[in-house]
Amino acid sequence: MAAFLQKLFKSRKPSAPDRKAQARIQPPAEPVEDTRAQLREEQLQVLQAGPTQKVAASLAIEGLTADTRLRAAGLLQDAELLQQVQKQAKNRDKSVYQVVRQKLQVIRDEQAHKEAVSATISALTRNAKDQAKSDDTKLYEARLETLLNQWAKVEPEATPDQLSEFLESVHLCRERLSDLKAAQAAEELQREQQLQREETLELIARTLDDLRSQPTEALASLASLDALQKTQENRWLEATRDTQVEKQQQKAYETSMMALRNYMSAVRHISQAKETLHALSALADEDANPEDREQASTLIKEINWPEGFPAPDLLAPLYKLAKKPKAPVKKNDDQKQQQAATESLKATLNQLEEALEAKQLKESRHLLKTAQQYLKTLDHRNSKTFQARIQLLTGQLRELTDWQGFATEPKQIALCEQMEYLAEQSMEPEAKSERIKELQKEWRELGGSSDRTMWTRFKQASDKAYEPCKTYFKAKSGLKQANLEKRKTICAELEHFVNGADWSTIDWKAVEHILQAARQEWKSAWPVEFRDNRQVQKQFDELLKKLEAPIDDERRKNEALKVAIVEQAQALISHEPLQEAMSKAKALQTDWKAIGITRHREDRKLWQAFRKACDDIFARRDSERSEQQRATQEADTAAEAMLEQALSVDSGQDIYALEQALTLLRSLDATQTSAAVTEKIQKEKQRLNQAIAAQRLKAGIAEWQALILARAEGDLDSGALPDKWPQLAESLPELDDHEIVIRAEILSGIPSPEVDQKRRMEIQVQRLAEGMGSSEKADSALRSVESLVASWCLKAPDKAADPALAERLNKALDALIIS
Repeated sequence: MAAFLQKLFKSRKPSAPDRKAQARIQPPAEPVEDTRAQLREEQLQVLQAGPTQKVAASLAIEGLTADTRLRAAGLLQDAELLQQVQKQAKNRDKSVYQVVRQKLQVIRDEQAHKEAVSATISALTRNAKDQAKSDDTKLYEARLETLLNQWAKVEPEATPDQLSEFLESVHLCRERLSDLKAAQAAEELQREQQLQREETLELIARTLDDLRSQPTEALASLASLDALQKTQENRWLEATRDTQVEKQQQKAYETSMMALRNYMSAVRHISQAKETLHALSALADEDANPEDREQASTLIKEINWPEGFPAPDLLAPLYKLAKKPKAPVKKNDDQKQQQAATESLKATLNQLEEALEAKQLKESRHLLKTAQQYLKTLDHRNSKTFQARIQLLTGQLRELTDWQGFATEPKQIALCEQMEYLAEQSMEPEAKSERIKELQKEWRELGGSSDRTMWTRFKQASDKAYEPCKTYFKAKSGLKQANLEKRKTICAELEHFVNGADWSTIDWKAVEHILQAARQEWKSAWPVEFRDNRQVQKQFDELLKKLEAPIDDERRKNEALKVAIVEQAQALISHEPLQEAMSKAKALQTDWKAIGITRHREDRKLWQAFRKACDDIFARRDSERSEQQRATQEADTAAEAMLEQALSVDSGQDIYALEQALTLLRSLDATQTSAAVTEKIQKEKQRLNQAIAAQRLKAGIAEWQALILARAEGDLDSGALPDKWPQLAESLPELDDHEIVIRAEILSGIPSPEVDQKRRMEIQVQRLAEGMGSSEKADSALRSVESLVASWCLKAPDKAADPALAERLNKALDALIIS
């Protein structure tokens, strides 16, 4: 029928034989030119009125002028019609061909672009989902940023569902990234605190070791020890805040710090009672009265020198003076004491011999002193046996002392020179102070020096080297005061906020931020003087409690809301219908996002439960989709088999076979098949319908032709005519057989004999005046032909038909079948 429609619009120049025939039968050119002008005007009016795509396609091929064809081609948008026009115009109209080809290329490019964008959107959405569930946290933030950058390029072309699905996955990724960063920050903080604790313990232990090897002739610096104690106490406090400390580590700190405090307390008492100590030391044992001895005992108890640390020389006379007179003992008890002292002296002398052999000067001195004390406790008879051995060992110790002095003197001179050189250098105070300590430690490890001149030289160089450090540490003390003032300011601002806050309308996230900022600023205001910081620290802790109390209440309230959401989500896992469950789950996700602050650990547990419930809900959708895909595949397989069977039926076969194939395809359930297979089914149905219609048309026209010949032969039975024909015949004016045949030839698009060309032109002009002609549609043209056949057959029986006209009429009907 499409070809027949094109023939109705065929108004271009006739072929050469037709032009010659028309030249012989047509009147002068003016009426023909008028007709062409009228046709051009009619086609222009059709274009201006906005024709349908089919009419525009026909005009693009059959338009009278090149401009008409180009304008019609410019109106085409349908890809299928564009392909048809391109095929027909390829060798007929190059301009139309180029226009149509470019339009088709644009459509193909747009389609390819849409498909590429759609594939990209699907891939990005799938990647976002995979990343939200992935256990691989390596470069997590960078991968998420890459996804977002890629999405920004295709987001304008995404559907609302795609956008919602992608953003939902990105939200999950961001929450997970936030959790990862928080966990990483907490882990880093714990590592830093662990390092600070270890360094604190190491520094205190090193200090105690230094004190245990301190020369007995001098006391340690109380100011340095006090600064060290306060600094390390504050450092330990910060390193143990909001974290779990091992019991063994805490016990080690408390033990070490207690030993340091005891030592400092003893040194402090000695410094305070130095004058009294000197006065008591000047007394000889025989000159001391009981009051002096009592005072010495009292001082010893007050000083309470800790065990394990060498007692300073200043305390030796005090211990000697504080000895109580021996009470008379029984003879048996005295013998036991003498025996015990003898055994102890033997053991000590054995140890002294081993120390001398190992050339341990310091240990040897200590053991010899102990042996002499044991010797004093023995009576004349028992001590006499040890006199020679002790004298021998004393001589060996003297020789070792001389040798040690000879060996260490160059090293001590080198230490003096290094300290003097250090005193002249400009260095960073902390580093310089540490270097001074190292040189002093090396001096102590050499066992000190009996040469007072050497010791004085080293001491003066040490004091000179440390002089520039005093300014620094004084400034550091000023820094502690500034940090203390800063902490006081933080407390004042925090107190003002707590007292003025309206907890019913407050922004809880802002409050949480303020709390975190206050803790961070408090921590950064360090170091501070521990003693001065106590009251401020107490105030800060109380303010934090006041601030945290409403925050905790709000968190618990929000956690209760999230618990309710989790319960609702878990109830939706088995909810039917599934679509409603999914919609409610998405709504719950929105409600979840709207809830305010919660405790991180609790929120994480609730989120995992909520996420699992949502995953279970959407897993049902995926399961149903898989089931649906399986059903679609099965339906496609069955449909493909029926399609092959239907495609085997040729359009030229009999109508029964065509109807059987069409009935087979109609039995398929199109709701179960995929879109591609459904489209194939629809196209095949359309082909079969067209073939059936063509067969019926052919059969109907064959019946018409038989009736046409029956009238020409004079044996037409009027009762065999269709019932609607009288009404169709009445719709036409009174026409003779000749005009009926010419009109049928015009409608069928076949030429008339040369003798009828003039009358044919008149009829065409008349048809145009009646609003028919090139704008007549195929269906109305077919009805018009049927009306002509009805008029032919309903002629009066006495009007015989010309067989030649009947043959021409049947040829026109044959042309309809061919088209």
